[in-house]
Amino acid sequence: MTHQRALAYIHVAAVLFGLTGVFGEVIQAGAVVITLGRALFAVVSLGLMARLQGRPILREMNRRRYLTLLGSGALLAVHWVTFFVSVKVGGIAVATLGFASFPAFITLCEALFFKERIGLLEWLLLGLVSLGLVLVTPSFDFADEGTIGLVWGLLSGLSFALLAISNRYAARGIDPLQVSFWQNIAVALCALPFSLGAIGAVSPSDWFWLALLGVFCTGLSHFLFVSSLARLNARTAGLVIALEPVYAIAFAWALFAQQPSARMMIGALLIIAASVISSRRKSG
Repeated sequence: MTHQRALAYIHVAAVLFGLTGVFGEVIQAGAVVITLGRALFAVVSLGLMARLQGRPILREMNRRRYLTLLGSGALLAVHWVTFFVSVKVGGIAVATLGFASFPAFITLCEALFFKERIGLLEWLLLGLVSLGLVLVTPSFDFADEGTIGLVWGLLSGLSFALLAISNRYAARGIDPLQVSFWQNIAVALCALPFSLGAIGAVSPSDWFWLALLGVFCTGLSHFLFVSSLARLNARTAGLVIALEPVYAIAFAWALFAQQPSARMMIGALLIIAASVISSRRKSG
């Protein structure tokens, strides 16, 4: 693969990640049903990719790894459910920016759980994210749907941070495609009991959108992201993926007329800047 193709892959992956909120807006089903459908279609697409590439799904797997991936998959389920609730309540831009706070949560969790020292730069990044979130918050009234949506977005960011930390151990020594495959199975298993009463009410059009969400925004995006890392370093990949909120806001603006205010745009720039600096620091 050439460097240019790898860059194209990572940019397409970022666009697909940014489209996730759009599907959450379009699909009329509830957040748990969306999570179940996304996971099911992702499992099918990832399984087909593994078959086409000759990458066995069961290699190096044992009971401990199954249980570990089940636990991390449960975190992924929480992340997706809270993100889609945030989209439904607060809109795409608010949900995506709330989720984009996850680098700050990773820093805090590393300090709390692993006693890692937080340096001056980390404190500055936390300050940037905090200030950005203050600016993004529509109001400080919990009767405001935008504010409630941001809270759900922050929960999505926190659960993703916990997932990223747990994957250090859950994914160690396992093919990334395997990790994604088994974690999506765990997501489906977690969501299924809470979706049984609502599955029958899902419209054919929603199933179509769910298929696109699972195949393109999960299976294909994961494949493109992992493939690009064969040629790109982690710093370049992190900088491109940090553009996800930009794409999400642009899609929300163009498709649903969810125009961000000037204050929200400034807050978004601060959060994105913190994410970019964090990715450069961790890969430097």
